[in-house]
Amino acid sequence: MKFGIIKFLASVFLANLVRLARFIPNNDPIMAFMLPVSKNEKAYKAFLFPFVTMVSFDIITGYIGVWTLVTALTYAGLGLFFSRYMKKRIENKKNIGLKNYLGCGVLGVLIFDFVTGVLATPFMFGMSFEQAFVGQIPFTLLHLASVSAFIVVLVPILDRHVLENSHLDDVKVLAFFKSLFVARA
Repeated sequence: MKFGIIKFLASVFLANLVRLARFIPNNDPIMAFMLPVSKNEKAYKAFLFPFVTMVSFDIITGYIGVWTLVTALTYAGLGLFFSRYMKKRIENKKNIGLKNYLGCGVLGVLIFDFVTGVLATPFMFGMSFEQAFVGQIPFTLLHLASVSAFIVVLVPILDRHVLENSHLDDVKVLAFFKSLFVARA
């Protein structure tokens, strides 16, 4: 189970594709994608995946700015945190199942929304902490619902069909494409 460049780029692409679809309010699958990466990969990949996903999405949508840095670093920090947490659970021979992913997702949303919505918003947009806190409540409730739904739907797919799929390892994918071009020559 190697999270090489192919799986990394495919995961970033899929997370951004789901975000671009905007089929539900607060359409943010990054947490659902980040958690299996945090469980299965090295800490730097758990940091890099949400950071690259956030930055690339803002580049694609043309909204790159200070907010990009705040959200990307917050998600990346959560990736590191959950990587450490899940590695400890695995070391202690504890299983990480859907219930654990949901718990991590809820905690992650609460931390992310507090940092980005309650702490950062007043500094960036000139509102009071009270306004930011009260305004954040309905947003966070929607964020909790969407992340929970994404975890239930996407985590099993990402775990089984992307991260644990040896057919998507870099060497095999590159060999496949090489065979297509060699066969034509």
